[in-house]
Amino acid sequence: MGKTTKGWFYGMKLHALVNEKGDLLHIKITPGNVDDQAVVPHMTKDLFGFLFADRGYIKKELFIDLYKRGLKLVTGIKKNMKNKLMDYREKLLLRKRSLSETVFDYLKNKFQIEHTRHRSPFNAFVHIISTLIAYQLKKSKPSISMP
Repeated sequence: MGKTTKGWFYGMKLHALVNEKGDLLHIKITPGNVDDQAVVPHMTKDLFGFLFADRGYIKKELFIDLYKRGLKLVTGIKKNMKNKLMDYREKLLLRKRSLSETVFDYLKNKFQIEHTRHRSPFNAFVHIISTLIAYQLKKSKPSISMP
């Protein structure tokens, strides 16, 4: 049982890192009340380069920690933030961040990862893992072309 800004619920969150080819790089399942930013350092342990994320990941300490490890966190800005100068290529790639939303939409609608009528937690995890494996084995995945 967990609580988020949307209210109480029974369940978990699936955190995923997706590359430009639509492949899943790292997966983590947490209780629903775990902050999304808390799992980023562990999930990006072996990565370098750029990490594109939504506005929910804006945190100065997180940016500095990742930058020290060679990973630049690129996010949009919130309405109450000052505008910041961003490299043109990063700005173009930030628009392509919707790829991760497309992957999750694909998992939810085509592979029915949100199936909620499991009779045991074990069956629920088997369903999630088998769904993720089936997605990874799929030949044509949502992808983006790099500018």
